[in-house]
Amino acid sequence: MQVLSVTSEIFPLIKTGGLADVTGALPKALTRFGISTRTLVPAYRPLRALIRDCPPLIEFEDLLGETASLYAVEIEGLELFLLDAPALFDRPGGPYIADNGHDHPDNWRRFAVLCLAAAEIAAGSLPGWQPDLVHTHDWQTALTSVYMREMDCKVPVVLTIHNLAFQGQFSSSLLSSIGLPPSVFSTECLEYYGDICYLKGGLMTADIITAVSPTYAREILTARFGMGLEGVLAARRSKLWGIVNGIDTEIWDPLQDPHLFARFDQKTISLKRLNKMELQNSFGLNNDDGPLFAAVTRLTWQKGMDMLAEAADEIIHGGGKLIILGQGDHEIEEQLKAVADRYPGRMAVQIGYDEETAHRLHGGADSVIQPSRFEPCGLTQLYALRYGCVPVVARTGGLAETIIDANDAALSAKAATGFQFHPVTTEGLRHALRRALHAYASPKEWRRLQIQAMRANYSWERSAEQYANLYGNLVKQPVVRKNPPARRLLS
Repeated sequence: MQVLSVTSEIFPLIKTGGLADVTGALPKALTRFGISTRTLVPAYRPLRALIRDCPPLIEFEDLLGETASLYAVEIEGLELFLLDAPALFDRPGGPYIADNGHDHPDNWRRFAVLCLAAAEIAAGSLPGWQPDLVHTHDWQTALTSVYMREMDCKVPVVLTIHNLAFQGQFSSSLLSSIGLPPSVFSTECLEYYGDICYLKGGLMTADIITAVSPTYAREILTARFGMGLEGVLAARRSKLWGIVNGIDTEIWDPLQDPHLFARFDQKTISLKRLNKMELQNSFGLNNDDGPLFAAVTRLTWQKGMDMLAEAADEIIHGGGKLIILGQGDHEIEEQLKAVADRYPGRMAVQIGYDEETAHRLHGGADSVIQPSRFEPCGLTQLYALRYGCVPVVARTGGLAETIIDANDAALSAKAATGFQFHPVTTEGLRHALRRALHAYASPKEWRRLQIQAMRANYSWERSAEQYANLYGNLVKQPVVRKNPPARRLLS
């Protein structure tokens, strides 16, 4: 089976969040089921060196008035199509945000061009290759299926929602500029409160919609989590599936991780303390016996980081320390830095994201905190489990799916892997932190939590099989497992 995946980011080439990790890992996991994936991604400025000496596969003379070239590149086991449209993608800043901190003003055009190129490929414009299925991700690529249907392209489409809060909503006056007829400006396609909505168009035209956890798939049908699209999703409920994300267990492996000062596994987890000491030294924190908490996340309201700023003193007064890595809302960044200034030697904040530091934090911290108000899946808690870094999480979305709360029953059954809290409030977070501090005070109990966390298996194995079966049903093609799976220790 040949699949075209369309995404705005992919690890290890370009990453702003978990979307890149998923689009980079899922194609590799699907090969076990006889599925070959080629991923279309824009040739952003940092990626143009990859195509410098390559001949283009095809030239697009008019993609919404833009010229573009398509290149094939293979890197780290990924087969990629890079869409080189210099006027749109060869610029400073990130994939979505310019150097001034604001969205690129032409994001509506940039990602419409990406979607139109994907639709052209799906319809057979590439000599010698046409996909059996197209897999799109979030609003940036959701318009692909709208273009395909307008071309009468019958190739089935799967759309994955990674975060419903980002929808690609733009003025209806742009409809003709993205090459679509007035007929799609209706409640059955793009129209959304008088505007056009790329994500809504994808939701209405995709054959299957997936959310990145079963809990999130249920939550987005409600007004609280549906972000205004709950009615659209309810109308397509029979096409909505929840499949929890996995992680790349080769990249996130504490026994092989090149970023760690000391590598370890379940049997040698005592070496984790060496990473903790190195981490505390590098961040200027006291090297005492207290627990080290970490947060690796966007510093936003959604992620609950304003609540962590208010509850950080619970950790400090309980004898712990805290390191925060991330960037986001300026106000929350300043709030966290102000708290850190009050607790020198006990709390540190690093604004920005760095992959190596993220690995070091998981490898050295005792606990990772994720107080998200909503969380479609979350990958940080899965990385934390792998590294024996006990998660403290809000009971929502994928966090609720993947962390087993350390209540009395779970502790007795030796199944607990972390601490959940609900309601998702500052006081709820404080209570969870007190529970974690209390558990840490018992070395035997804490070590058991660490080992149980490391035994949890959230590789892509089972989730990839679910995607493979969805694909197979859509293209009426049986899915055959090519290699025997590794034994799953804990669901």
